[in-house]
Amino acid sequence: MRQVPAITTAQIVEVDRAMMEDFGIALVQMMENAGRNLAHLAREMLGGQALGRQVLILAGAGNNGGGGLVAARHLVNAGAEVEIVLATAPGSLQDLPAYQLGILARMGLPIASYASGRTLPPAHLIVDALIGYGLEGNPRGAYAQLIRHANARGAPVLSLDTPSGLDTTTGIAYAPCIRAVATLTLALPKVGLLRETAQAVVGDLYLADIGVPPLLYRRMGLDVPPLFANGPVRRLQLKEIAYP
Repeated sequence: MRQVPAITTAQIVEVDRAMMEDFGIALVQMMENAGRNLAHLAREMLGGQALGRQVLILAGAGNNGGGGLVAARHLVNAGAEVEIVLATAPGSLQDLPAYQLGILARMGLPIASYASGRTLPPAHLIVDALIGYGLEGNPRGAYAQLIRHANARGAPVLSLDTPSGLDTTTGIAYAPCIRAVATLTLALPKVGLLRETAQAVVGDLYLADIGVPPLLYRRMGLDVPPLFANGPVRRLQLKEIAYP
């Protein structure tokens, strides 16, 4: 059986570049795929039914946050009661995250920026979309505070791509770092998620289809089996992943 290759942060940066520049797949398409699949897994974690369930989306200013905002839209459409807490002022978001936030504002969703001392609203599920693979060192400021509050809240946490605070290549869990019940990583598993140091914070590991063409992987020298023959989200076991 062919294993699923794990990749480094530098390789996933190249995947993103090649999708946009070589294949003409726009970032908004990738973000939509990521967010829709994140909402799908969130519904599964809520017992398969989002109707009336309280979901808190913690979103950063980057593209990881944009994916969380897409998930918020899909969860609202599924009947969930969604609140959004941003790690920054809404005006600090640019490009696609700002575009996604504008949609949610027009939908009338509760959107707040984190302020020191505020408590997070109650939730059946917290979605962590604060920091993606661009992490550099310890989270700071509102990002750090939101991570600490999420860990202390008691609700299960679902992280997008990586638990915020975890280095996706080295597996170092910086301080603070989200302790997720489940992590939905994108395209291919990142090596940092598989390190022994990461196991306490990653939780159950899932993989989401964001539409990467098989030819792209072949050009990178990666032997990737058909990953999503049974659906756009799959659970991964460590034994089926090949380390680089």
